[in-house]
Amino acid sequence: MLTIYSDDHHLHHGRCELMDGQLMPCFEMPSRADHVLERVKAQALGPVEAPRDFGLGPIQRIHSAAYLEFFKGAWDRWAKYQRDGDLLPFTWPARTLRTVIPTSLHGQLGYYSFDGGAPITAGTWQAAYSAAQVALTAQAEVQGGARSAFALCRPPGHHAAGDLMGGYCYLNNAAIAAQAFLDQGHEKVAILDVDYHHGNGTQSIFYERNDVLFASIHGHPEAEFPFFLGYADERGEGAGEGFNFNYPLPAGSGWDTWSAALEQACGQIRGYDADVIVVSLGVDTFKDDPISQFKLDSPDYLAMGKRIAALGKPTLFVMEGGYAVAEIGINAVNVLEGFQSAP
Repeated sequence: MLTIYSDDHHLHHGRCELMDGQLMPCFEMPSRADHVLERVKAQALGPVEAPRDFGLGPIQRIHSAAYLEFFKGAWDRWAKYQRDGDLLPFTWPARTLRTVIPTSLHGQLGYYSFDGGAPITAGTWQAAYSAAQVALTAQAEVQGGARSAFALCRPPGHHAAGDLMGGYCYLNNAAIAAQAFLDQGHEKVAILDVDYHHGNGTQSIFYERNDVLFASIHGHPEAEFPFFLGYADERGEGAGEGFNFNYPLPAGSGWDTWSAALEQACGQIRGYDADVIVVSLGVDTFKDDPISQFKLDSPDYLAMGKRIAALGKPTLFVMEGGYAVAEIGINAVNVLEGFQSAP
């Protein structure tokens, strides 16, 4: 299996995020991707290549021009303040406020974000842009006939909506790749999100469409981030009604419970008969993940990969979350090896 990877992810290294009432060191750190890359090489999964540059066009198919303009220029505007720190929002347009777009940097930052977990640093735009190119290059490999490919993206993307950043995510790599498949002739794409946290950004992007089926297995939003999306009764709207499937599970869920939800999700994907599958590959479902509450163990990820392979469709894996850094490489590559070993 070909892995696409860019060293540009090191350009994004936030100092802190807002969590549990305090500013804490970021759980989303460069060593995450480094450990996955080391494991890919150690297990001889396949060749590792740098991404090609497909430009802004495919990204603009998912993200609004105004959002991209803001994100690309935010750090330069912040640098003029000559402050020592990352750019983080502190005001959001909550329910009783207007959703106008202010002219100030901080006002716009609040408008285009939904939490304090997506710091912007000097290199964040380039890192996120390169991550999208990683996804597009791996997508091109599958489009060209490969059974599978792995986009080792960082920063992750599934919490980013069309004009909204948050949850460590800025550009939605999986959504960008899914749209590229459609633009290149496919009629139906399925996105399977196995990250511990609901892919709220991906859901919102495709919620009113029937050319992308979205299925997500995640911690129940009654108690888990992102809290305000990911409930089982969210089934899509308009043309998209019946093409969105959420499987929220309680804290402490292990493989038996989780794999039962996977069976249901795979059943929906099989019934949809997608041309291709995009997997938002988060491994923060691991039992020792510091910010998640599921109890999957490393061998379970081999079984996960085999079950996805049984769908018999060309499959693009796009790296999302996973914050038990020492084990992230083992768990992510186990999924890929499980898929690759299946007949």
